[in-house]
Amino acid sequence: MIQGTVIKAAGNLYSVRSENGIISDCHIKGNLRVKGIRSTNPVTIGDKVTYILNNKIGTILKIEDRRNYIVRRASNLSKLYHIIASNIDQAILIITITQPETNTDFIDRYLVAAESFRIPAILVFNKIDLCLGEFQKKYDDLLAIYTKIGYLCIATSIKDNLNLDLFEGLLKNKISVINGNSGVGKSSLIKSVCPELNIKIGSISEYHHKGVHTTSYSEMYEINPNSYIIDTPGIRGFGLIDFYKEELYHYFPEIFKISSECKFYNCTHIHEPGCMVIEALRNNIIAASRYFSYMNIFNDKGQKYRY
Repeated sequence: MIQGTVIKAAGNLYSVRSENGIISDCHIKGNLRVKGIRSTNPVTIGDKVTYILNNKIGTILKIEDRRNYIVRRASNLSKLYHIIASNIDQAILIITITQPETNTDFIDRYLVAAESFRIPAILVFNKIDLCLGEFQKKYDDLLAIYTKIGYLCIATSIKDNLNLDLFEGLLKNKISVINGNSGVGKSSLIKSVCPELNIKIGSISEYHHKGVHTTSYSEMYEINPNSYIIDTPGIRGFGLIDFYKEELYHYFPEIFKISSECKFYNCTHIHEPGCMVIEALRNNIIAASRYFSYMNIFNDKGQKYRY
């Protein structure tokens, strides 16, 4: 039997790199596809697995315990969740203010997903060269909000060659999963620092001002010794799952910090008297966009489930 890491997932076929660097295509052993499984993908990028080879096609026999993973609600209604990646050091979200616009609800849901597994998250504001006029103010506002909370934020522009070295430095000696809406320039950013990688670069739909999918499957790339990135397909939405909504405030750092001052220990920070979170919102200590994201997630029917 061989130990290795899953580096690519395309349908029911997985590429696994052994500890000595040999890459093999593998299928999943039948009993890993158990009836009633609630994930669209029982095996994901970053998984440590045990497998055997038979006529050059491997069979994955076992998935080792994951130290962490990041998930979202599945678009497939017959399944509950989709695992984006596992065993990662940091989650990098690529954001654009325009062409296309990344909305704050999407950003906050992603950050909650990362916070729930204590995965450090970084926000990369790409295409900053387009931030003129009203878009400059929006960028300044968002930068102030997320920097104040404590998230590392950087601005990048491929056109202006801005902070590409900084982006590359973030990836050093880390396993990084990189996500973003379609069209935010995720693949272009990766290519800018790793030009040798065979990654397709797409364009923006002129009619919808949204990105066109170029990455159709997830894949892990070694960009330097001990430095890996996981490139994923663009995400339209980010449905959350895997915790009770009563725990939600734990994953908004600024709300959690103030929550200890609330009158009631089980305050939901929605309607209770003596809620210091609501008071902080009124005094602009907590950003309105963040609080509205909190409420939207709290009231999301899917949030009552845990797997």
